[in-house]
Amino acid sequence: MTRVNIHQIKTHLSAYLDRLRPGESLVICRRNTPIAELRLLPLRRRKKRPIGLAAGQFRIPPEFFEPLPEEIVEAFRGGR
Repeated sequence: MTRVNIHQIKTHLSAYLDRLRPGESLVICRRNTPIAELRLLPLRRRKKRPIGLAAGQFRIPPEFFEPLPEEIVEAFRGGR
């Protein structure tokens, strides 16, 4: 974890981002007091996941498609 004051990060943002590695974070400080944390986003997958990875591992019961009980529907609408 690297700590950087606002003036430094504003002046050298590109350099700090280039040095940042996955799992590391950059703590931004105002007068040496931490106020924010900057980290890299996880990399996106390069290829799509294949369809049907869990085929045959679970079954959706027929009750899943039945309407919800009225008291549950009312709870979603803000009742009770």
